[in-house]
Amino acid sequence: MSKRRQRVQNEPAYVLHNSAWRETSLLLQVFTPHYGILPLVAKGAKRPYSALRSVLSVFQPLSLSWSGAGEIKTLTQADTRGIHALSGRTLMSAWYLNELLIRLVPREDPHEQLFATYARCLHALAQTPNQLPYRLREFEWVLLQETGYGLDQRTPDFNDPELEPYLRTLLRERIDEQLGRALRTREVLMDLRLYHG
Repeated sequence: MSKRRQRVQNEPAYVLHNSAWRETSLLLQVFTPHYGILPLVAKGAKRPYSALRSVLSVFQPLSLSWSGAGEIKTLTQADTRGIHALSGRTLMSAWYLNELLIRLVPREDPHEQLFATYARCLHALAQTPNQLPYRLREFEWVLLQETGYGLDQRTPDFNDPELEPYLRTLLRERIDEQLGRALRTREVLMDLRLYHG
């Protein structure tokens, strides 16, 4: 984590999580291809008429600019680059992706391939929800490979419906091994699956 002043313009990004920061601002955890996951403060974003308020949504492709020398940088500009309409199981699956990123990817550790896979996965969740299991397996695989926890195997065919149950078990065991416990969002997804059949 560098202490030199940084000024970044128009970096592709996704908001993974946001929380209140003082009275009128938000603290964002953002995922970018060239800077990894990093915290940004969006000053005044909680104000009712802030232009940032509607732009800084999770799961939406953004273009962000920021500056600063400390661990937490200051957001200077945010523009939307499209909209992913997610609901129900696809929305919970997207939260699952975010929880995996926050828990397994170190801060400011860039992973361009993982970012591209995440972007493709969100697009697929919004456009072709029937592909959900296959896209989740692909994301889990790339995440493990990119963060050094991968399997010593050839990349499988993620679109093979007969292979999906095997991959689901294999990848989830590997992820749980790294985390020490199951993720909260995965437990919710499993409950939804049982409830909806």
